[in-house]
Amino acid sequence: MENVYARAVSSPSVFVTGSLGNVGREVVRALLARGVQVRAGDRDPARVEALFGSAVDAARFDFRDRATFASMKSCSGLFLLRPPAIADVKTTLLPLVDEARRLGVAHIVFLSVAGAQTNRLVPHHAVEKHLARDTDPGRGWTVLRPGFFAQNLGDAYLRDIVEDDRIYVPAGRGRAAFVDVRDVAEVAALAFASPQEHDRRGYTLTGHEAVAFAEVASLLTEVLGRPIRYEAASIAGYLRHLRRRNLSWTQAAVQAVLHVGLRFGQAERIDPTLERLLGRSSRSLRTYIEDHRALWGRSSETR
Repeated sequence: MENVYARAVSSPSVFVTGSLGNVGREVVRALLARGVQVRAGDRDPARVEALFGSAVDAARFDFRDRATFASMKSCSGLFLLRPPAIADVKTTLLPLVDEARRLGVAHIVFLSVAGAQTNRLVPHHAVEKHLARDTDPGRGWTVLRPGFFAQNLGDAYLRDIVEDDRIYVPAGRGRAAFVDVRDVAEVAALAFASPQEHDRRGYTLTGHEAVAFAEVASLLTEVLGRPIRYEAASIAGYLRHLRRRNLSWTQAAVQAVLHVGLRFGQAERIDPTLERLLGRSSRSLRTYIEDHRALWGRSSETR
């Protein structure tokens, strides 16, 4: 095992899936900051090149096209995430893991979700189980289980904030220990830099404070300089809302389950693991909002 990992560290090359998404692009940046060679996969490599230039090796990759899995060849690491649009991991992510192993990928870092190790209802559970079944001593993995992303404000909640000046989710008075994707990306880079140290470990990653959505709305109001309100949605109302946003019923149901869980404290627990791994304080929700305030400007051309 030592020889495999020594080779992985001495000549690192990590294949990053979802390299244009919120998480993937930050993982690419975190790896590049450590001097790691990156092959960034996407269905449109030209967009990858436009974002990162010559800093990465852009490759065509599609979770639903197994012919593109060969793009991982010669890579020692794989950063794996599950796109929201993919619910069937048995025909996508699991074969991808198997092909990665066949091609000699030594370490896989999988972006899961908090609680997935015991929650069979989320697709991430099956991927975690599949990784754990591989007992080959020369092949390792690390599972990252973040809680609610601060970046949801600039993604899933973006249109509601910009168009309606509201956050609309069925979370009741629940609180969430929002975690910044940039911090999660740094942990992923750490796992690739020291794979032996993080081998076969699962990390729950949260921010250092649990915040209610009414407080989130107040923070947005303060930073943006216009009133933003939190409107607690009903489950039925939220499902209708997401369907009008063109999410599939499966996607809408997953989002509803995740947010309803907040009512029962499923995302309010603060875990010290992130700060322990980083050796510093995690980024606050206020920091994320201040760093990205242009996202919610009404004249923004990024929407």
